[in-house]
Amino acid sequence: MSGFSRLSLNSATTKKWTLAQAVEGCVAAGIPAIGPWRDRVHELGLEQAAKLIQDAGLRVSSLCRGGFLTAADAEGQAAALADNRAAILEAVALNTQELFLVVGGLAPGERDVVAARQRVADRLADLVPFAQENGVRLVLEPLHPMYAADRALISTLGQALDLAAPFDAATVGVAVDTFHVWWDPELQAQIARAGRENRIASYQVCDFNMPLAADPLLSRGYMGDGVVDFATIGSWVREAGYTGDIEVEIFNQEIWDTDGNQVLETVKARYADLVLPYA
Repeated sequence: MSGFSRLSLNSATTKKWTLAQAVEGCVAAGIPAIGPWRDRVHELGLEQAAKLIQDAGLRVSSLCRGGFLTAADAEGQAAALADNRAAILEAVALNTQELFLVVGGLAPGERDVVAARQRVADRLADLVPFAQENGVRLVLEPLHPMYAADRALISTLGQALDLAAPFDAATVGVAVDTFHVWWDPELQAQIARAGRENRIASYQVCDFNMPLAADPLLSRGYMGDGVVDFATIGSWVREAGYTGDIEVEIFNQEIWDTDGNQVLETVKARYADLVLPYA
């Protein structure tokens, strides 16, 4: 089996590529899986996107993303549920069981973090039956705390696991994204817990670059360019029993401005050196 048999390209890494270009790039580079973002799927059309990926022989490791569940008003809550149900059906059409959820931050003008987190739990409970009916797992992704106010009030793997706990592990899982969780002093214990609970739905890798970019969203880098200890985290994920796809997801303007085929060759080289030996 190829050393790249578990490698997946998250389409955000080659942001300027259309879905068709990303699929073509994966095939040419020998990368067997792709994790598309919904905007790229919508550009092409769901049916055509699904056919394109299937005809290319690629797996869909995940769909990014649903979530943003913290609206405080009834209209906003209804809109969020409708969008997430649509995302669940898109995951079905693309033949992936894994739908990433970024849970959302504070509502405009809000300061009540406890109430906002409770709304996440309430909306998740609303979504679970529909996800279960359709065989899709909702993947809770904790984000680095610097994104808590506007993107994700869930900042640690432990918080994500607590939020998932009331639900079946086949329907609500968690993601381990090295960029977001590398700093967590409880990370080893929580990865082990996630393994025991059968909730690890995805392992995403990229580095945490310093100094932070002016837009901290763009501070991700190729593995090896920042401060993340991939050997240690990868070993913890392996020991927890995870054997699924490993997605490379990078938001970085310089990388986005680089030829996509060159990006994939760098991704493969860094993956082979820094991730694969511990996967």
